[in-house]
Amino acid sequence: MGVTATLSRIDLFPIKSLDGISVSEARVTTGGSLAMDREFALVDAEGKFVNAKRTAKIHRVRSRYQIPQRLVTLSTPELSPQTFSLDQERSQLADWFSDFFGFPITLVHNPHAGFPDDRNAPGPTVISAASLATVASWYPEVNLANLRSRFRTNLEFSGVAPFWEDALFSSPLLESGFHVGEVRMRGINPCQRCVVPTRDAQTGAVLTGFQQRFIQQRRASLPDWANRSAFNHFYRLAVNTAIAASEAGKVLRVGDVLSGEDS
Repeated sequence: MGVTATLSRIDLFPIKSLDGISVSEARVTTGGSLAMDREFALVDAEGKFVNAKRTAKIHRVRSRYQIPQRLVTLSTPELSPQTFSLDQERSQLADWFSDFFGFPITLVHNPHAGFPDDRNAPGPTVISAASLATVASWYPEVNLANLRSRFRTNLEFSGVAPFWEDALFSSPLLESGFHVGEVRMRGINPCQRCVVPTRDAQTGAVLTGFQQRFIQQRRASLPDWANRSAFNHFYRLAVNTAIAASEAGKVLRVGDVLSGEDS
């Protein structure tokens, strides 16, 4: 590709739909996800996810993690911070969320694969820092940090052009797979987006016209070499990936370089 893509940021989202945490490394699970990414989720009495797609109220919850100790501290504008063990105090966590939402909540746990949106591509999402900066430039109301929190991607790469990541499922050199450091993965498709990026991740406030502006600009800026057939619509950003079970236990680290199969 004539460029060096370097892994510059890793973000994990331990509880699905809540705040993330930036880490220096992440281990691959047996299910091809990253350990501590969407490892937990909130469900109602019918087993349905309680997430940001379903309710904007969740944006009022702040979550801060201590990954080595597997602790989370929750707060809202009205509620003082309270810290819980993700392993030893799940029932107390469920009670906290039940009180907040006003209906019974259960905290479910899947350490093997997490709770990905795309079960056919349950690996980490990939994007370039330049893509995020470019998309942020489409919205004078939004800065880079705010934009990043809206799209909630896992692996961010520097040293490459905007929308470089579309090559991970478009380029003949990469479609069979690629390595990031010691981990082999495949790019599957461009990530389809929902209502969540239209909202401020901290407040839930909707940015009017967000989706329409995104679609217009994304269509106009799609690289000529991109696999256009993968875009049945243009409300897509970042690339969904899959990681084989053979990679379980391997570690992705900030500073790792992406290389093709034959590199």
